[in-house]
Amino acid sequence: MAETAPRKGSDTRSRLLDLAEAAVLEKGFAATSIDELIAGAGITKSGFFYHFKDKGDLAKALLERYVAHNQAILADIFARADQLNEDPLHGFLVALKLFAETMADLPGRHPGCLSASFCYQDRLFDPEVRELNRAGITCWRAMFRARLEAIAARYPPKLAVDLGDLADMANALVDGGIILSRVFEDREVLPRQILLYRELVRAVFLPPAAARQA
Repeated sequence: MAETAPRKGSDTRSRLLDLAEAAVLEKGFAATSIDELIAGAGITKSGFFYHFKDKGDLAKALLERYVAHNQAILADIFARADQLNEDPLHGFLVALKLFAETMADLPGRHPGCLSASFCYQDRLFDPEVRELNRAGITCWRAMFRARLEAIAARYPPKLAVDLGDLADMANALVDGGIILSRVFEDREVLPRQILLYRELVRAVFLPPAAARQA
């Protein structure tokens, strides 16, 4: 019993987070109630407050899990790409192809971006949650910019671009692709946007003849 109790509690917490994330992406944080979460999880209100002290604490846990999950996925994709190609540019192009394939393999349309949802309802959250959201987005920017700077050191850009803006474009196109996917009910929009970004990166760093061959 001593071994199963923590596992059960962990399962309940994960279930609450899953329900909350789905609800927030569907209708926003403000419209997501504790009552609907405890009903969905089949627990009492005291059971909810065993895991989260209030709704703000739930928001923080949601975002922490979301940011960690996304960073782990991206780090794994970059690591796999590095194993396939040690060249910084071609490795990055491989990573973007893997990223597009990952997004295409998601069941149904992409449900949405929790970080963007929190930004849209920024005033609902305390400074700690807002800073956590900012840190998550900043980490994404840093991961892409580090890759782009390594590429630029070997392949001087053929087009005048700011590497910070090019790094931010990856985040912007993912969020934009999610919106388009939902509006047009087309799950292929997001992977197509990633592949288009891949072609832009290729054009920025390779001369036209080399870009056609790469």
